[in-house]
Amino acid sequence: MPRIVRAEAFLVDLVPKVKRTDAIQSFKSQETIFVTLTDAEGATGTGYSYTIGDGGPAVLSLLQRTLLPELMGREAEMIERIWRDLLFCSHATAVGPIMSLALAAIDTALWDLRGKRAGLPLHLLAGGAKNRVPMYSTEGGWLHLEPSALVEDALAMREAGFKGSKIKIGKPTVAGDAARLSAVRAALGDDYEIMTDANQSMTQPEASRRLSLLESLNIAWFEEPIAADDIAGHARLNRQSRVPIAVGESMYSPGQFGDYIAAEACGIVQADVARIGGITPWLKVAHLAEAHNLMICPHFLMELHVSLVCAVPNAPWLEYIPQLDDIAAPMRRDGGFALAPEEPGLGIDWDHQALTERTAEGSHFIVTEAAK
Repeated sequence: MPRIVRAEAFLVDLVPKVKRTDAIQSFKSQETIFVTLTDAEGATGTGYSYTIGDGGPAVLSLLQRTLLPELMGREAEMIERIWRDLLFCSHATAVGPIMSLALAAIDTALWDLRGKRAGLPLHLLAGGAKNRVPMYSTEGGWLHLEPSALVEDALAMREAGFKGSKIKIGKPTVAGDAARLSAVRAALGDDYEIMTDANQSMTQPEASRRLSLLESLNIAWFEEPIAADDIAGHARLNRQSRVPIAVGESMYSPGQFGDYIAAEACGIVQADVARIGGITPWLKVAHLAEAHNLMICPHFLMELHVSLVCAVPNAPWLEYIPQLDDIAAPMRRDGGFALAPEEPGLGIDWDHQALTERTAEGSHFIVTEAAK
C-alpha cells in the first residue's frame, strides 16, 4: 500500500453571499481549511473542513504542528487506524471542535485519495444506497427576514422543484415565531415540508411552549431547540413532542450521538462531517441511527454531504446552502434533487486558480516525509 509522503494545507475565507442570521449569531464568514495529501506513487486527495468565522488558524496550527507530521509515512488505505491514532496522539484536545475540524480535513482527504485510486465515487465507496436525494433550502429562511420574504423565497424554491424550506425560529415571543411559520404554511399548503431551527436559543420550558404551534402547522422537525449539552432537557422535550426533535450539528464525536440515542433524546440526527471529525465517524453515526430506526439529515456542506446521504439508506434530505460556488463547480442538480457526483473520490471540482487567489496570507504550508 502507498504511504503518505507530502501534505499541503491552507485557509480560504469565504464571505456569505446573503445575510445569514439565526437566534444566537450571524454567519459572518466561512474559514475553509484545505488539506491535500500526496502518496508515494503521486496520487493526491483533497479534503476540507470549516468554521463560521473564527478558529481557523487554530485548526491550521494543530494540523501543522501535530497531526500532519504524525501522518507522514502512514499507509494511506489504513483510514480507520489513522483516524484513531491521530485522535489519540493529541488526546488531551479531544473531544472538541478544533480537534474534530482538523481530523475532518485529513479524513476527507484520505477518502478522496482512496476513491481516486479505486476509481469510485464516494457514494459508492461508502455504501451505494441511491444516486439522488431531495433538497430543502435554508438560504431563504434566516431570522431577520420578514414573513413576506420567507413566503417569496419558499414559493420560488417550490417552483424550482425543492420539497421543503427551513425557517429559523427563536423570536422573543411565541407569537413572533407563529407569524413567520403560519405565513409560509398558508402560502405553500400542506404538501410542502417546513423545517424549523432554533439554534440552541431556548430553555426547555420555552421550547415546550412552542410544541403545540409546531404540531398544528405540521412542522417536519424542531432543530436544536436547547443547548446541545443538555441531553436530559432534550429527552424531556422529545417525550412531550409529536414533532421530531433534531440534533447534531454541535456534536463532535460518535459517542455523543450514542448518548442522545440511548437517552431517547432525539428523533433525527444531524451529524456534520466536518464537526464530527470526517467521513469515518460520520458513517458510524449514520449506521448507528439506522440501527435505531432514525433518520440522519446532515448539517450544511451540501457539496460533500450529497455523496454521504446517497451512501446510506436512512438519509432522506440534503440541506441546500450554496457556499463553494466561487471556488468549485456547482453541485449537480435535477430541479429540487441533488445528484451524487460520478467522479472518483469526493467528486468536488475545485477551481485551483480561485483557491490560490483566495488563500489567506501566511496560511499556506507544506509538510513532507523527509522533514519528519
